Amino acid sequence: MSHAIRRASELALDETTVTALRAALKSTADEVVQAIIDEVPPYANALSGRMGGTIRRAVRTALGHYLDLASGNATGGDAGDAAYELGRGEVRDGRSMDALLSAYRVGARVAWRCLAAGAVPAGLPAAEVAKFAELTFAYIDELSAASAAGHADELAARGRAHERLLEHLARDLLAGASPDVLLASVQRAGWQPPVSLTAVLLPAAQARPAYRALDPSTLVLDDLPDATGVLLVPDADRSHLLRQLTDRTAVVGPARPWTRASASYARAVRARSLSSDIRDTEDHLPELVLSADVDAFADLRARALAPLRTLPVATARRLEETLREWLLHQGRRDEVAAALFVHPQTVRYRMSQLRELFPDLASPHRVLELTLAVGLRVS
Repeated sequence: MSHAIRRASELALDETTVTALRAALKSTADEVVQAIIDEVPPYANALSGRMGGTIRRAVRTALGHYLDLASGNATGGDAGDAAYELGRGEVRDGRSMDALLSAYRVGARVAWRCLAAGAVPAGLPAAEVAKFAELTFAYIDELSAASAAGHADELAARGRAHERLLEHLARDLLAGASPDVLLASVQRAGWQPPVSLTAVLLPAAQARPAYRALDPSTLVLDDLPDATGVLLVPDADRSHLLRQLTDRTAVVGPARPWTRASASYARAVRARSLSSDIRDTEDHLPELVLSADVDAFADLRARALAPLRTLPVATARRLEETLREWLLHQGRRDEVAAALFVHPQTVRYRMSQLRELFPDLASPHRVLELTLAVGLRVS
């Protein structure tokens, strides 16, 4: 409290004045507390019961340190520490710094009035009264600054602690933790579960900037392997979400019940592994289904398309492309020709070849198997 100490060094309070002021200490503290109750609404109910007693003692302690400082017997450090802790306590009690600063202003006014009323009759020279006033308000200013620092530090610490709890919850969700584990994480983080969560996969550097435009209840992780970030967006309007991510390199998974957010995340991861061009996984469900079991899909293709393996590679490729379009267009020759950029007679010729290779081409089971086998375009 260097500024207040400097003011105190310029003030000469004799023992008689200090004694008179100490005698009025309790009544001064009581008046300060009553004025705060009357004039600062957030403290109207806070200064009763045990909390009221604690704050009254804190006011008396602060005034006692002030008198020690004024008489040259203290550095004021203890009062600064107490003010710092008071600022931290205000956060825990849910009050803003504005309320505490208002209380300090009211307290300074009332304390100065009471202390001046005791100092002047005790013989404080008129020349010293102004210095006494300057010391009073310098002391209050420095107490206010110490409390503001405590308040800011507690808010920052709580913010970091809360952020860590939310990140822990997000990791539990991505890991597919059990409902009991998830509910425990939710309670620790103080997070309100939505109906659904939608996973968004994007570069880690884009995660926090993208989050700022989304629902504040969105969960964020930006330290996953491969510089990957994840957003878990609650109850998302999908079209609106996609528009918000237009300028981002994002993959948007499906909406899933919040306890199954891992399924949304897993699909987004798989979609990204298929192609860097996928943004909305809902637009690529056939590819995702057919690539779900790579070995099974390879086995299905090998068995279903075995007759083509007897042909030259280029011929087999042309016939497979024709078969794919024929199945997709349900045998409409002109549409198949348009899709392949060939003449309809070419389609007719190729289909006659395919019917020889696949005699049961009209069988529903064969159609299903071949449709799945050629479902992904040949690369």
